[in-house]
Amino acid sequence: MNIGRAGVLSLIALLGLSGCATMSADECVTSDWHAIGYEDGARGYTAEQLGNRRKACAKHGVTPDFESYQAGRERGLRQYCQPSRGFSLGAGGARYNGVCPGDMEADFVDAYNSGHQLHTLRSRVNGATNRINAKEHELDNTHDRIRSTEAQLIGVETTIQDRVLLLADLKELSERTGQLEAEIAELIEERAISEQQLAAYQAVIADAGF
Repeated sequence: MNIGRAGVLSLIALLGLSGCATMSADECVTSDWHAIGYEDGARGYTAEQLGNRRKACAKHGVTPDFESYQAGRERGLRQYCQPSRGFSLGAGGARYNGVCPGDMEADFVDAYNSGHQLHTLRSRVNGATNRINAKEHELDNTHDRIRSTEAQLIGVETTIQDRVLLLADLKELSERTGQLEAEIAELIEERAISEQQLAAYQAVIADAGF
């Protein structure tokens, strides 16, 4: 069964239904179950999606056309289970639910793993950048606290006892500044290594056609 213009229109109308499988009585009665199955397959939904639709339609006393749905879903899965889709899925950090047919599974999973490796390397770079930003923000705050403490230290109303405490605070703040600077330097080095690994891997997957 080919999905022509009418089928495409049906798929567009069903976009809002595929995720939550909420269907009205009219939709349960009049829907093209082959088209619904195709859309679910093309989105990589598991077989549980039909169970969700069955429950939704059972409330209206309607039973889905299982054979039409399954035939459509199998066709949709063959569209979904292309290596390019697998790579995009992995690169986006999405989960693969093991829905691909046996004859397409290996190529899809290989591409998915390649994409997932790219996602992992990108995440390492981004993670290091986020940690650097957080440490730099803390370092700025520490410098502000040092300036504030120094101002209090030389204040005319500051008592000797307060100066002793402020000097202790300055010592701790100075030590923390040194720690933060060392941690930032280490993270910058870590990020540089991750960036090199990412660049090398991007060259590899580019040669592979991704």
